[in-house]
Amino acid sequence: MSLKDQLLKAGLADKKRARQAEHQKRQANKQRERGESVDDAAARVRQLQAEQAERSRLLNQQREDEARQKAISAQVRQLVMAHRLPRERGEAPYQFTDDKKIQKIYVLPPMVDQLARGQLAVVHGDNGYEVVPANIAARIQERRPETVVVLHQRDKNAPAEDDPYADYPIPDDLMW
Repeated sequence: MSLKDQLLKAGLADKKRARQAEHQKRQANKQRERGESVDDAAARVRQLQAEQAERSRLLNQQREDEARQKAISAQVRQLVMAHRLPRERGEAPYQFTDDKKIQKIYVLPPMVDQLARGQLAVVHGDNGYEVVPANIAARIQERRPETVVVLHQRDKNAPAEDDPYADYPIPDDLMW
């Protein structure tokens, strides 16, 4: 009785492991017949496994990047939809450039001044352009800058144009 049969009879091995051992033995014999050493085959197997692991890592990274981009798009869409300002019945035209083309949207008359002052911004929405507050546009710009079309930045240190005291600077030693 062979060692394999004895181990199977004693219950120390099962048929599946016995077949695997026979398969490995046959593979080793074939490699010896071809002139390959077992070490060369093992090195080739390790190399193939390393290449497969690298491909899997790259594929997983690509999937994660796609999922991250989808999440960012959903966040931007949600911000725009939640904070867009109604401009139905808008009768004042507001013109701006988008991709070297002049675009026109109709907004309410007070919105034109707010857009020019940087208090409001124009962003790409699902159905064209939407008007949102400047702080929301800044949050959108952090996530996806190409979505924000118009956001005028004002210099906070610059005096207002209609300031009557602009010519009179405040002294440094002034005590209140």
